[in-house]
Amino acid sequence: MYSFLIIIAVILSMLFPCLANTGEVSTALVKKNATAASRFFSRLIESDKPDIAELTMMMKMMPKGADIHIHYSGAIYAETYLDWVGDKKYCIYDRSDPKLKIEIYRVEMRQRNKIPKENQPFCLNKNEVIANNAFYRKLLEVWSGKGFHNHYHKQKEPDQQFFDTFSYFNSLSNRILVTGLAKLKARAKYENIQYLELMLKKAPSFERPDFAKSLDALDPNADENTVFSVLASYTDFMAEDPQVAKGISDYIQTVESAISGMDDDKFRIRLQSYVFRDAPRDSVFSSLYSAFSAAHASKKIVGVNIVGPENSDIAMRDYKLHMLMFRYLKKRFPDVHLSLHAGELVGGMVPPEKLANHIRYAVDIAEANRIGHGVDIAMEDNALGLLQSLRKKKIPIEINLTSNRFILGVKGDEHPIRIYQRHEVPFVISSDDPGYFRGDLTREFVIFATNYKPSYTDIKKAVFNSIKYAFLSPEEKSTELQDLRTRFVIFEAEIAKIEKTMHKGK
Repeated sequence: MYSFLIIIAVILSMLFPCLANTGEVSTALVKKNATAASRFFSRLIESDKPDIAELTMMMKMMPKGADIHIHYSGAIYAETYLDWVGDKKYCIYDRSDPKLKIEIYRVEMRQRNKIPKENQPFCLNKNEVIANNAFYRKLLEVWSGKGFHNHYHKQKEPDQQFFDTFSYFNSLSNRILVTGLAKLKARAKYENIQYLELMLKKAPSFERPDFAKSLDALDPNADENTVFSVLASYTDFMAEDPQVAKGISDYIQTVESAISGMDDDKFRIRLQSYVFRDAPRDSVFSSLYSAFSAAHASKKIVGVNIVGPENSDIAMRDYKLHMLMFRYLKKRFPDVHLSLHAGELVGGMVPPEKLANHIRYAVDIAEANRIGHGVDIAMEDNALGLLQSLRKKKIPIEINLTSNRFILGVKGDEHPIRIYQRHEVPFVISSDDPGYFRGDLTREFVIFATNYKPSYTDIKKAVFNSIKYAFLSPEEKSTELQDLRTRFVIFEAEIAKIEKTMHKGK
């Protein structure tokens, strides 16, 4: 604590030179500036017409700690993917033709002169795409959420639009990691974000037909002992198979190499491994085994997650079974942290009784350390008891406001963020897929402030939670928290100057 006060004194003496020789630099000035920042924030939002422009400026300047719920492929903007198409001299089909096996808007992962001649006239390079304005604008709409709700046009259901999008450029995003990560680092620094905990690449899966048959034969509601007995045989096989070991080792090397050298004194990045829930059971489990093994072996892979549409037939049918898979592997790898997408559902997507237990199972069966989304909390069985459990166990909710509005149609007072606040369940504000939603973490805080009118203290608490509940080592977390405190000292001193000018003007 003493060293932190020294840092504050040095910073304040730089910001307020008049105090440098008087010995008056103290925590009192820090508190005064924090009070001024709080007063300034309140003036921006506590009216019928919040000053959103100046609020945006404030939220942009504000230290935001960490973004701990963010997907790599969804964080990259469509324009960047198009730039990569140009860099690689790939092309994009301008029509669909089953005979030619081509699909409109899909990236051809070969140069045009390397594809069949009959396909070449229909595959546009980057410059041709941009020159064709109608096609270019439509491409941006297909590759992201751009314009989806702004005007009438023939469109899919929003959740289908979202999940379908990634098939157009997934191969490209998986091939270009280092360049994309450098861009996300630059954006994070631009937004005053010091830490990213990123879902970068799916863990590998391995086939074994005899295991698949025994797993497929399980009742989706089979008890824990029955499921564990089936999983044990495949786990033993994977633990001893050289091909599996090599696949996991190659995966670790690929993702660690992608972020190698990215950490510096103002930025840190770590990764979550993940699996797709909308897949055959043997694929989900073998991929989960890889993910847990990788997180156990690597200091850069700090957690495991499960992604994909939670309302798909497979995901709904096998949800409990998937949570039991997590439970089984958590017993084998107790040091591995879990952040699970759970409760990313809303009434109307599935029958109401299907909203009863996804968050509950993620907490009670899988023993998740964090919950991603948690939107259907109000419809869970014994929701009050679950809220108490989340509070008691200090399991934070990763709140993704833009994502929930787009995919689920949940916004404003329909969102459960106030439930979590009232029941003192910790939460963080995160971006999810800022490239797809054409936003950033700054905008998420602006939405939080304007729609839910939190206090400045609430805003800061959400920011500090993002580091507090990050999957960092205790030493790393301590360093990041001290850095965040220092950033707030600087930020609040800057806001205090603005607030003083505003007060004089009035």
